Order: sequence, then C-alpha cells, then structure tokens
Amino acid sequence: MKVVSSRPALAAARAEATGTVAVVMTMGALHEGHAALLSAARAEADTVLLTIFVNPLQFGPNEDFDRYPRTLDDDLALARSIGVDVAFTPPREVMYPHGEPLVRVNPGPAGELYEGASRPGFFHGVLTVVNKLFQLTRPDLAYFGEKDYQQLGLIRAMVRDFDLPIDVRGVPTVREADGLALSSRNRYLAPAERASALTLARALRSGAAAASSGADAVAAGLAVFAAVPEVKLDYLVLTDPLLGPAPARGPARLLTAAWVGATRLIDNVEVQLP
Repeated sequence: MKVVSSRPALAAARAEATGTVAVVMTMGALHEGHAALLSAARAEADTVLLTIFVNPLQFGPNEDFDRYPRTLDDDLALARSIGVDVAFTPPREVMYPHGEPLVRVNPGPAGELYEGASRPGFFHGVLTVVNKLFQLTRPDLAYFGEKDYQQLGLIRAMVRDFDLPIDVRGVPTVREADGLALSSRNRYLAPAERASALTLARALRSGAAAASSGADAVAAGLAVFAAVPEVKLDYLVLTDPLLGPAPARGPARLLTAAWVGATRLIDNVEVQLP
C-alpha cells in the first residue's frame, strides 16, 4: 500500500492506477464500519483509494475538532489488512493551500434540515471537501455509509446535479451485537453513557415496529427517548428515502440524533409503511 500526503504524490499514484478505481473517504479513527466500506470497494474495484482527513470545515466553533480521535498508525494497519492500494493522508495545508475556501458547495434546502439545522454550515463543509477529494482522486466508484444517511443522500444529489461521472454506493450501517451503530465518536462514551447510547437504536427499532403509519412510528420512537431523560433528543424524523416529506405508504427512513453526555450520536433505520 502506498501512503501519500501531497498532491503530486497522489497524482502519481492515481496515474498508475489501472481498471476501476474506488474511493472511500474517512476522517480516520477507523472501525469495522469503515472496514465494511473498504471491503465493499475491494470486492468491486481494481484499485482502492482511502482518504483520511479530519475536515475542519464541517466542525462548528463549539464542536469536537480538536479532540476528534486521530489514530493514523492503526488506520493504516487496518487498510493494509483489507488490501487498500493507496492511502491519501493530507495535512490541512495540502487540502486547503489557500486557506479556507472562498467558494463552498451549497447543499440546498435539504442540507439545512435535520443535521444541517442542528449544525449550521455542516453540509457546506462536507460537500466542499468531498467535491475536492473527488477532483483529486477521480474515482469511478465511491462508497459511503448509510449511518450518515442525510450525508449520503446529499452526496448523491451533488454528483447528479454537478454531472460527476461517479457511481456513489451506500453500504449498510454496521452495528455492535447489542445494536449500537458503530461510530468513531463511540470511544468518547463512558461505560454508563454507552449503555444509554443504546436508546437511539431502541427508539428506531420501536418506531419501525410500530409503523402502521408515519405518526405511529415517530410516536413510538419518542416514547423510548422519553423514558431515558439522560439522553437528550435532538430530532427524530420520518422522511422518504430521498429525504423529502414522509410518504403515506411504502419505504421511508426514520432518522435520529441525540446527546449522550457530551457526545452527539446519529442513527437511522429503514421503515416500511403498509
């Protein structure tokens, strides 16, 4: 595996890539959820390119940029074990050589809802760095996790609306045996907080099981949160699969975000409305 951190070195590695090229973009602190993305890419592409960059543009002024876990040696070991061909690990000055970009990708109205409402500017930062990395890596395939469901939908919309020749593929959420969705932020949780964090998955399961209607699904999920006051609910919403208004019937998506102590977690689940 080649490990590169400069634009010229990445360009040289990309020029040597043959066949179908896949990219998996991460902020490091890799876990089995990231491994699932890399394994899916490895199964379907001739060349797999991993990027590791903690993007400052998507962190608000009171968020956890400085304490976000950085575990580069372990990340590279995992990537090697899966058979990644190139790992791009740029410092901030390589990604943003002119300082913070004057022009950013606007996610549109859908990017101002849910995560975008709770974290103003978040998706502007996400889509800007994803677009930059698309330009630098020029992939045929790109893999993103369904745990960040709104992010996945907005990236797909950007690729479609900007006519980028990239096939964006979603990979199902990977969970612990007890249902907790894997996240790099889970390592912030104290043991008691980790037990409380299961509230998100329980609420989503209850909502999906009670989905005789959209209102029933949301009410069942809210009831689970109400029983655990130490978990501070941010939102619990039902949307259609494309993040529009909840449908009356058919496939939908139940999304939630909540604070467990000082850690903000997100999760979602597919719902079928009869």
